This record gives sequence, structure tokens and C-alpha cells, in this order.
Amino acid sequence: MSIWAIRRCCVSYESSRGPATSPPRCSRSTATRPPKLLTTLEQKIELLEATGDVDECLVLPFDAARSKEPAEQFVEELLASALRARLVVVGADFHFGYRRHGDVPLLQRMGAELGFETIGLGLVAALDRDAGAPFSSTRIRELIAAGDVAGAAAMLGRPHEVRGPVERGDARGRLLGFPTANVSVPENICLPADGVYAGTFAVAGGAPRLAAISVGRRPTFYAEAGRCLVEAYVLDFDGDLYDEPARVRFTHRLRGQERFDAVDDLIAQMHLDVERVRELARRGEAKE
Repeated sequence: MSIWAIRRCCVSYESSRGPATSPPRCSRSTATRPPKLLTTLEQKIELLEATGDVDECLVLPFDAARSKEPAEQFVEELLASALRARLVVVGADFHFGYRRHGDVPLLQRMGAELGFETIGLGLVAALDRDAGAPFSSTRIRELIAAGDVAGAAAMLGRPHEVRGPVERGDARGRLLGFPTANVSVPENICLPADGVYAGTFAVAGGAPRLAAISVGRRPTFYAEAGRCLVEAYVLDFDGDLYDEPARVRFTHRLRGQERFDAVDDLIAQMHLDVERVRELARRGEAKE
């Protein structure tokens, strides 16, 4: 049966705890933490809608009861009874249900009895700068964590984007001649490695503007700060952005975070960063 011959529905999960909103720490350790998210639920739905290939998106609350739900119960109650599925398409390594008991063979066995077909899609290898590596969220997170936002964009098909409201800071950037929008990104969202990036900044309903974006702790001023800041200097803009919902996209890594002995040296470097953003834009590389 062709997938295009039926109504297409995507099933996704949302944690019942709600999104974390406190600013992230700059530690990159993930030994005891769940993987960082590449998108918020809102972004995921927008991206699915933009494909034009999904008619409905069913979002299930992932709570304690759902985490202990047997895979067979999920198939019978949701896929077969509620959705009346005729074709289920998942990744070949897909697992679901309590203790990840559910997999593609189980879907195929139950589907034969309940009236739906299952297709397990294998991983696709990248063809360009990350040749041989499969497209996967794990690989994309690794690239972002290493600061390779251009490599991540090649796999995502778009620049990595983070969202959050613009909050008030200590006005340090304004004193330096580079007022920044301090974007409060939820701590469960994947951030690039500490450094300075070229990219874009946009508010709801607004067009993207070129931006020089700093991710990190501002080591010139705060040696032991644990709070990780996302600060965007929006080129050729003068206005009030406080409390605006912002979207920040990272296109290129300019440099790592540095501690400068003199503030004038920092200011000189910031001028160079901004000029580099303009140069990338002139070459058509810093825009979306």
C-alpha cells in the first residue's frame, strides 16, 4: 500500500513535566542526563507542517503511566484501535514500549494480525562533508556540541535554531558598544559549544536579521560563572527587544570563547567578529 494513498498522521511525545525554562549550565556532560533536544515541540510541528506531507500530528503525553505501557498495548490501543493504521513507517532501529520491548519485528507480527503494514527505514549516509556517517540525531548533536554548526546544518537541511524570550541582562554589551539580546533558551535544548557564531536573529513575525552570537560565560568578566548565556548582537538594529520571543539560528562558527586581558582588546575582536558576519553575508553564506 502506498503511503500517499492514505491520510498521513505523525505520532510524537511530549514530556508531562513541561519544558524546562531555567537557563542552561555550560557543562557539556551528558553521562546521567537525557539527550538534549534539537527542537521544541512547537518547532517539530512547524517543520512537519512545512513538508506538506503530514495531515495530522498526534502528540501523546509521556508520563509515568506511558513509560510503563507494554509495547503490545500501545500497538493495539493506539495504532490499531484509535488510529486504525494501515501503514506504519519507522526507523529500522526504532524501539518503543516498556523497557524498549517493541521493535520493527513486533510491529510486523502484530500488523499482520491487526491489518497494517510496517516499513522499517534504514539509516541514510551523508554524501558531502560528513561522508559515510549516517544521518542521525546523535550525530547532529555531536556536531553541534563540537561547534560545527555548518556540519549540523548540512544534516538538518537547515541551520540549527534555538528559541526563547529576550530577557534583561546586566547591559554589559551596551557599555561595550555592542548591545545584545539575551535569549533565555530552555536548558533541555541543544546548544553549540561555547564560542562566537555568525547567524540570524528574528522575533515573531519579523524577518531574520544578521547577528553575531555569543554562547558561553563571558570569561573576560566572569571567571567562574556557571550560567550559559546566548547573546545575539543584531547588526544594523536599534530598538527594544525585551520579552520578545526570539529565534536564533547558527550558520558558522567564528571562534572559540576567549578571555581578554584588556576590555579594549575584547572590543577590537568584537568589531572583527561583526565584520566577519558581514563578509559571510556578502558571500551568501550567513543567511538562512
